[in-house]
Amino acid sequence: MKRIGVLTSGGDAPGMNAAVRAVVRKAIYHEMEVFGVYQGYLGLMNGQIQQLDRGSVGDIIHHGGTVLRSARCLEFKTLEGQKKGIKQLEKYGIEGLVVIGGDGSYRGAKALTEHGFPCVGVPGTIDNDIPGTEFTIGFDTALNTVIDAIDKIRDTASSHERTFVVEVMGRHAGDLALWSGLAGGAETILIPEASYDINRIVAKLKRGQERGKKHSIIVVAEGVTDGRELGKVIEKMTNFDTRVSVLGHMQRGGAPSAADRVLASRLGAYAVELLMEHKGGRAVGIERNQIVDYDIIEALAKPHKIDQRMYELSQELSI
Repeated sequence: MKRIGVLTSGGDAPGMNAAVRAVVRKAIYHEMEVFGVYQGYLGLMNGQIQQLDRGSVGDIIHHGGTVLRSARCLEFKTLEGQKKGIKQLEKYGIEGLVVIGGDGSYRGAKALTEHGFPCVGVPGTIDNDIPGTEFTIGFDTALNTVIDAIDKIRDTASSHERTFVVEVMGRHAGDLALWSGLAGGAETILIPEASYDINRIVAKLKRGQERGKKHSIIVVAEGVTDGRELGKVIEKMTNFDTRVSVLGHMQRGGAPSAADRVLASRLGAYAVELLMEHKGGRAVGIERNQIVDYDIIEALAKPHKIDQRMYELSQELSI
């Protein structure tokens, strides 16, 4: 394989640029040509494709977001849209494609694979919800962003003796809420993978007040409930001064952490190695600090699972 492409798709994640850099330079090192596809699958259909060289990815490893930009594209879910994309790949003589993104991006790569076009998926999403890998690119950075916010919120919560509800991203996966809540010492963590009882939450808050506790932090994943509504309910049931912070898209931004830069570099380079061996329909990941690959179709068939023991630990430590 002498000519490959790379695109980023779906929600941006810190470290995507490091992965793009690794794909480009690994390929050039092995005397391959690399083409960047701009604006994800939308750009693929529209032919927004440009050859990249070593200089194209210089000084991007420390930047958040993605220099290739990203866009969501419903049309690519259709057979007609997929054929448009393949036509553009053939026009540029691209023989294989590295797709950096989350679940939706993987489904696009799966579709191209089923049409006989070799694709390799690289997990890039702050949600950490891609089966087959322990960590996804961007999760560590987003996690540290949330923890920093929780630490600051705790300062003001303590000063004003308030209860704070902190809403974090995670429509279907609670990793960001769970890890940040545990690391930030939250009194309660609500995730999509586990049900909750508002009466138990209120009872815990009241017990804390009775023993002299002046403030509390509740971390909730957006997929569980609206943080603002939860705050209203808690204030009504407890009469505690309650505030809500919705962290929103700030969780996606910022310079990637060292962990994300290294992970992205390793995964991006390994994706190129797979294409060099004409192995398409694969996804790369990390397990026990070793880079692995697996069938992308099988990966999409597996449900995301939370670390149940970690969730139990968060409850044990927040008594």
